[in-house]
Amino acid sequence: MNRRQFIVGAAALTAAALPLKAASPRTKIGIGFLGGAHSHALEKWKTVRALDEYEPVGLCEESPQVREPFLKLGAKILSRAELFERCEVIAVESAVRDHSRDARLALEAGKHVHVEKPPAVTLSECKELVRLAHEKKLLLQTGYMWRFHPGINRAIEAAQRGWLGDVFLVRGTINMLVDAKRRPEWAEFKGGTMFELGCHLIDAVVRALGKPLKVSPHLQRRGGDDLADNCVTMFEFAKAQAIITSATIQPNAFAHRSFEILGTNGTARVQPIEPPTLTFDLAKAAGPYTAGVQQIELPAYRRYLPELTELAASIRSGKPLSVSPDTELMVQETLLRACEMS
Repeated sequence: MNRRQFIVGAAALTAAALPLKAASPRTKIGIGFLGGAHSHALEKWKTVRALDEYEPVGLCEESPQVREPFLKLGAKILSRAELFERCEVIAVESAVRDHSRDARLALEAGKHVHVEKPPAVTLSECKELVRLAHEKKLLLQTGYMWRFHPGINRAIEAAQRGWLGDVFLVRGTINMLVDAKRRPEWAEFKGGTMFELGCHLIDAVVRALGKPLKVSPHLQRRGGDDLADNCVTMFEFAKAQAIITSATIQPNAFAHRSFEILGTNGTARVQPIEPPTLTFDLAKAAGPYTAGVQQIELPAYRRYLPELTELAASIRSGKPLSVSPDTELMVQETLLRACEMS
């Protein structure tokens, strides 16, 4: 599929998946959380509480241990039926194994869905979510938290506009030091840390370069258990390559997380990723950037806020989300290939 065919196909599918009607801009949008076990869930609850666009209605969660921090923030515990009855949007924040099931239930109930990443464990599950959203004219948004990252997106823009010259390499690293009690949870999937963490940068690679021709995963288990905790995946494109690394064994890892695009006219590098720091090093001036090394001033960035803001705006306006259903499927397919799960 060439770029024009991809854009046309994505636009057609997205247009068909618009909401049935736009919400009033003065009405707060009721949002409920289906599950709270995901590591992003509590911070997302805090985010929707702080946004004027939303009214956080409640949480459906069976585990008393998971409920506890939400209750301290004033969350109401509701049944799934109550949640679906009272909410316009469902945020799926359950365990990864349950994402596609819970998102499907919400879509079948006629609700817009924000589903935590990864949205599914198989490609067929993801396709079913996209099909349902299309059929019911509902919005389906996946919670890849760096889709609105100002540094990563400026780097991708520079690559796509040719300001970096011909791109020949993209590389990124996302490591952490995972708590021992979370290792069994992450080991549930063959991709291990590449599935849990590497997905964020795989999403960025696909948005920058499209679908790879070949994917070569190297999933090492060095912790004495089933968790793939030291992972490297290579992606081959017609004229470029990408390398994503992800490990759960690096102390003080956040400062070393990075995303870099290299081209024949220079490099765009984001490091650290949070807080965002973007540096260009260009041979010749291009676009808004001068020749040489320059650090770019970026707007303030807070995880989760921009995607949830976009979701509310799309519900109110009837406009499509910035990431098309076609791209969601391409990311899911590439992620599964990178994790030996396809």
